[in-house]
Amino acid sequence: MSTLTNLKSNQVINLSFTKEKMTVFMEDGREIGIPLEWFPSLREATKEQLENWQFIGNGEGIHWEELDEDLLVSELVS
Repeated sequence: MSTLTNLKSNQVINLSFTKEKMTVFMEDGREIGIPLEWFPSLREATKEQLENWQFIGNGEGIHWEELDEDLLVSELVS
């Protein structure tokens, strides 16, 4: 019998973008696709603007200075 351990973490280690979505790569191995449509400032951003992000609080959030946008990872994955 195997035991499943709760390994879920709400820390992001990387992001990638397509024209339609942002993929969030989590510390625990999850990859979560989020439609850019949900966030008007991200939906309207250029590829360069989207890729100019930084972590907040060791990967608990994501910040885009030029777009004035902050996202908390816990709100994206709940």
